[in-house]
Amino acid sequence: MSIRNLDHLFQPKSIAVIGASTRPHSVGATVMKNLLAGGFGGPIMPVNPKYDAVGGVLAYPNVAALPRVPDLAILCTPPATVPQLITELGQRGTKAAVVLTAGLETPSEPGEVTLQQRMLEAARPHMLRILGPNCVGLIIPTIGLNASFAHATVQAGRIAFVSQSGALATAVLDWARTNEIGFSHFVSLGNSADVDFGDVLDFLGSDPKTRSILLYIESIKHARKFMSAARAAARNKPVVVLKAGRVAEGAKAAASHTGALAGSDDVYDAAIRRAGMLRVDTFEDLFDAVETLSRAKPLSGDRLSILTNGGGPGVMATDTAIARGARIATLSDQTMQRLDAVLPATWSKGNPVDIIGDAPAQRYLDALEIISSDPESDAILFIHAPTAIVSSNEIAKALVPSIQGSPKPMFACWLGGDAVAGARRTFAQAGIPNYDSPEDAVNAFLQIVNYRRNQASLMETPPSVPKDFTPDTALARRVIAEALAAGRDLLTEPEAKSVLAAYQIPTVETRIARKPLECASLAAEIGFPVAIKILSPDITHKSDVGGVVLGLENVRQVEAAALAMIARIEKSQPRARIDGITVQAMVHWPGAHELIVGASEDPIFGPTILFGQGGTAVEVIADRAISLPPLNMALARELVSRTRVAKLLAGYRHRPAADLDAIYRTLLQVSQLVSDIPEIGELDINPLLANETGVLALDARLKVSVTETLGSARLAIRPYPHELEATITFDGGPLVLRPIRPDDEPAHRTLFSKLDPDDVRFRFFGQLREPIPSELARYTQIDYEREMAFIATRDRVNDEPETLGVARSATDPDNVTAEFAIVVRSDFKGKGLGSMLLRKLIDYCRQRRTTQIVGHVLADNTRMLALAAKCGFQLTDKPHEGVVEVCLPLALK
Repeated sequence: MSIRNLDHLFQPKSIAVIGASTRPHSVGATVMKNLLAGGFGGPIMPVNPKYDAVGGVLAYPNVAALPRVPDLAILCTPPATVPQLITELGQRGTKAAVVLTAGLETPSEPGEVTLQQRMLEAARPHMLRILGPNCVGLIIPTIGLNASFAHATVQAGRIAFVSQSGALATAVLDWARTNEIGFSHFVSLGNSADVDFGDVLDFLGSDPKTRSILLYIESIKHARKFMSAARAAARNKPVVVLKAGRVAEGAKAAASHTGALAGSDDVYDAAIRRAGMLRVDTFEDLFDAVETLSRAKPLSGDRLSILTNGGGPGVMATDTAIARGARIATLSDQTMQRLDAVLPATWSKGNPVDIIGDAPAQRYLDALEIISSDPESDAILFIHAPTAIVSSNEIAKALVPSIQGSPKPMFACWLGGDAVAGARRTFAQAGIPNYDSPEDAVNAFLQIVNYRRNQASLMETPPSVPKDFTPDTALARRVIAEALAAGRDLLTEPEAKSVLAAYQIPTVETRIARKPLECASLAAEIGFPVAIKILSPDITHKSDVGGVVLGLENVRQVEAAALAMIARIEKSQPRARIDGITVQAMVHWPGAHELIVGASEDPIFGPTILFGQGGTAVEVIADRAISLPPLNMALARELVSRTRVAKLLAGYRHRPAADLDAIYRTLLQVSQLVSDIPEIGELDINPLLANETGVLALDARLKVSVTETLGSARLAIRPYPHELEATITFDGGPLVLRPIRPDDEPAHRTLFSKLDPDDVRFRFFGQLREPIPSELARYTQIDYEREMAFIATRDRVNDEPETLGVARSATDPDNVTAEFAIVVRSDFKGKGLGSMLLRKLIDYCRQRRTTQIVGHVLADNTRMLALAAKCGFQLTDKPHEGVVEVCLPLALK
């Protein structure tokens, strides 16, 4: 349901507490105490027939007796009472409830639906939103709302914290109070029966009082909803995630705790990365990351320089950085010469730059200025150990102007206690990130590196239809359909390779011998040497049971090997069905790397793509990375870079680099395959050989099942909708009407520059300066699940594209209302372009089954009002606002 009626939950004007109590230490008494102490400005109405008053506030016997409709109800009553209370509240007109009660997950009677399901069914007719059940509650300090049974008071701040675990939530509250950290919102989701992470992210992502969002996640239920909300929020502000269940035992405990599938931790990692969020491992890291992301300057790369007055701390920082995957910058020759000129002869002569313990402030300044200007360095870790020679605070004050003037981010570590306390305060007041140890500072640098990488992934928009190759999708579908019709869920190796070949993935020709003695004739046709493999739906790992023989040089060897293989397998695997033996030419690729490319179906996030080091020891080596489709070349490159084998693929010594583009292209082809064909459940290409000449799939395994789901509907991220592109004739030449893409940003800037002042005022309801890059990025990098922007574009004489107009809609997460806006370049008005764009947008919203399209038009924008009326919009004057509201109900056709 998403954000519908969440304003009643997060911005209530009145509250009813159902089950309010005077019994000490009860939930009902604690909630009333917290509400009254919080300073909430609206009426608080306790409901309990046992009392005339609770906490000095007049009590009411039941919901019907309440003097007004409460915006928000807090329920702390026994489980069996909750569904009926929700019914009564919905009938009164209440639109939000926090259900603190636990124990709704089991049926009230054997064979019946759960109390939780009955609660949801009671809420649905009234669109009453429910937070919980089994939650700690909700705290919003900025409005004095503490609708929880938490023990700690909460300071107001600009951080929102959302947790599935009530116990962790209360622990974080206690820790935050000790560390003087405040919150804009503190939300305990509990079972997330209704309001879930996606809903809360949608609300907080556009909340002006929230600067950053912290999430504690155990499980996700609705992947596409979560990913859309997370991607939208992460475009606006930092979102940091603490995800439980990194190991199998923890994931099992998390699933048991939340009553939902936990999914693979590697897949959660991939989803968090793709959504532009940052994952951390501890709740201290959670808050440290917010501090780092809010204070550190933007990072342009991942090379770290270390400036220190002590060798030991510099070595510690270097060890930590390398162990955790950071890159230590190699200082340029010019930088080394400049440092030699200003530092003592005994300085470290490299990175870390040890300027010696007796360094005065000027030596720090000189070294900092030189390192900051080195093009080989992207960030600086500053480490200082106190000495009696010069005051740490004096150094801090001298460095602040230089650090603030540098374009590169600085991570500071003042080692010690009282002796450096003043220096830490000086840096903190100047907005420079401070850390207690070199390890913490390195961790902060890596958080920024990972966040920057994840934000880059967020901005990638892969197409739904490939441009670089044309797959034979019909052939692949036919092969899979024939296997399913025969009652098989596992394709034979030749069938699997024919599917890969249909998607232009190079494979080895493979023939099937139904009887052992047929192998020799097939081998003679293919040419020696050959390899033979057992063909059985019951044997997955053929080499483990002696089902693979390589390097057979002649007919006699082939016959002997085939007969021995059958005898061997019949003895060791007597129940295995044997369909024959495959014969294929031996491949001689000297120096080739053995890789694995695969795909599988995650129960939460749908299809996933795997890449790593392959071969028979693939599980032992465990060098792999996972990503979510769809992929493009940039995302495929990033996926490969997260594996250890990537360094080998880049070449070393006398071994040339592998054809990386061919590897990336294979990943794109597999991504497209699982996007197109929903019947594919599992795919393994192992090994995929790769050398400097290209790639070759030696073996493939493909598992399928019958499904009615469309291919792209399974994806957690909706791809660029290439199918919505259309070319028309306009102004004597071709004009493309298509969804906007991130690479349209330069043309979008030019479009804005060619709008006259009135058109800017009509579009933005006021004069607007030239949009900054982040604003342009927001206009061009959209989530197609929630938004649409159709542009009219054509190529100019120099082949540079130009945008002539854009029609944009943003649909609420419930797909009820799409708010639209349209602008046409001033010198192209009056040619029918606006009408074409608006009608395309209307058709799209109708196809999406959106209920209505609405917009607000300035009263003097007569052209737009005429266009809206022509397209069937209903016009309603809003004279006090100076606008006309236009609305088009979309009758489904």
